[in-house]
Amino acid sequence: MQPTRMQDAPAEVAEAIDLVKVYGSGEAEVRALDGVTVGFAREKMTAIMGPSGSGKSTLMHCMAALDRVTSGQVVIEGQPLVGMKDRALTRMRRDRLGFVFQAYNLVPTLTAEENITLPVDIAGRDVDRDWFDTVIDAVKLRERLSHRPNELSGGQQQRVACARALIARPAIVFADEPTGNLDSRASADILAFLRRSVDEFGQSIVMVTHDPNAASYADRVLFLNDGRIVGELDAPTADTVLERMKGLEAAEQRG
Repeated sequence: MQPTRMQDAPAEVAEAIDLVKVYGSGEAEVRALDGVTVGFAREKMTAIMGPSGSGKSTLMHCMAALDRVTSGQVVIEGQPLVGMKDRALTRMRRDRLGFVFQAYNLVPTLTAEENITLPVDIAGRDVDRDWFDTVIDAVKLRERLSHRPNELSGGQQQRVACARALIARPAIVFADEPTGNLDSRASADILAFLRRSVDEFGQSIVMVTHDPNAASYADRVLFLNDGRIVGELDAPTADTVLERMKGLEAAEQRG
C-alpha cells in the first residue's frame, strides 16, 4: 500500500536557503552552519556526513524544526518554517515530519503498538489500519506489538521508532545516527527498512551518519565541514564514501 503523491508536488521535498546557525557570542561564538543552501529530493534517501563538529546534526535539527536558525530559511513542501507561528510549526512537526533518533526515544510505559501510533493518537486522528499493517509487516514487529520497550532488543526498539516515524505518512523523515547504538546485524535490518520505505512507499529520508556503510544505502551523500557543504556523491558505495571522508580529513589536517 503506497501513499498517494501529489500530482504537482515539486521535485524537492525540503530545502535550506543560506542557513546560518550560531551558538554563543563574542570569543565563544561557534558558527555551526555557515550559509548552507541545499535541496533534498522527494522520494530519495540523502545521507549527511562530515567530521565531528562539522555541522551535520545541526543542519538536520534545523531542517526538522528542532532547533531555531540564526538566519536563512527552511522550506518543507513549499512552506517556509522560519517565521511560522508556534501552533503551525507544532502541526508541521506532528503531521508532516517523522523522526528517528539514535536513542530510540520510546515511551517506556507504552507498548510497541502504542508507541507506533502515538503521533496519530496525539493528533486525534484514527489510525489507518491498512497502512499500520503495511508498516508493521515491513518492520517485522507483529509478534512484538504488546511488548514494552524494556522487553525488546535495541534493534527491535529502533524498528518501533522507524514504524512510528512512518505511521502518519510524513512528507520527510529525519534520522539522526539511527544505527549508532546497534550491532551490525540490527543496523543492516534498519538500513534495509529505510531503503525499502523509499523504494516501495515513496518516503523521503534525510539521515545523518558517520558510517560509510550506512551512507551507501542512500541515493546521495552530502559532505559537510566547518558548517559548509564541501561536496556530494551520487550512487555512493561504502568505498567511495570512505575515500571521500579520508580526503576531507586530510584536507582538514593540512588546513
